Amino acid sequence: MTWTVTSVVILVGGAATYAITRSDPGDSSSVDLAKAPSPTAVSAKAKAGDAPADARADAQTPQPSPTPSQKSFDLGPALAPVTALFGDNRMSVAMLDVESGALATYGHDAFDTASVVKVDILATLLLQAQDQGRTLTTEERAQSAAMIQKSDNDSTSALWTRIGSAPGLDAANERLGLLQTRGGHGTVWGITQTTAEDQIRLLQSVFGDKSPLSGASRTYIQDLMRHVVGSQTWGVSAASDSGTTALKNGWLKRTQTEKWDVNSIGRIEHGGRVYLMAVLLNGCSTQEVGISIVEQASRASATAFSRKLGETSDS
Repeated sequence: MTWTVTSVVILVGGAATYAITRSDPGDSSSVDLAKAPSPTAVSAKAKAGDAPADARADAQTPQPSPTPSQKSFDLGPALAPVTALFGDNRMSVAMLDVESGALATYGHDAFDTASVVKVDILATLLLQAQDQGRTLTTEERAQSAAMIQKSDNDSTSALWTRIGSAPGLDAANERLGLLQTRGGHGTVWGITQTTAEDQIRLLQSVFGDKSPLSGASRTYIQDLMRHVVGSQTWGVSAASDSGTTALKNGWLKRTQTEKWDVNSIGRIEHGGRVYLMAVLLNGCSTQEVGISIVEQASRASATAFSRKLGETSDS
């Protein structure tokens, strides 16, 4: 069973009301507006599975996520062949070289998160559980696994309510070091606003050693992100040439414009280096076009950044 995200915009009395609906290809009675694709080429076929959760804080003193301080490498020239095909699309890309801390970026706009916010929701849930000195319940573990591995929307909505919706997310993000992310209004988690650089900060909290999240919490999120269902392994994984990719993708269709938001965040390995990467894109004519652009941008960015880092190391 594959779950997908669709944003429905309904005009009520001149005001726009947003709702998140689900699409389940296995249920003919559901509204199938955003069926997850099965790309012909993906970097890995990950299997979904249960993972143990332990939200108790370990002996390490929690620390805020670090923020790269050096000037970022401009990915604009490397992405020119991709952006030339954009039309009305907007895109932002950010990459962090884990070893050196070097950052590469393109664009700084804010975007709808769509389902990439699910990583943030899980990080918030685990941080709150740590504060309460408890582990996740059996129900929370099941919902967390479905949310990350299958992108299940019902589980996400339940956990969104559990963490206190936008106020809970925003409070956790202050501790996680996110500077430009704001939770969606009411029950609409999919229109949480974020930037590519903030998604790198989130990934640092998940994959880095300096984090308010305990080691057990970080390991739990990492494991789920490494085992998303095979039909959702597209995106930044296209730039990975070795090792295991951990990622979460998001896709959302606007009813008014009939345009797609397509996002991908995760940890990849390229050219012997480990990167944290975020690609945010909107204004796509179809989901498949969006996926293609995200993957082209991922490959071009990784190639250019790796070359730049190699030149820096040689000099």
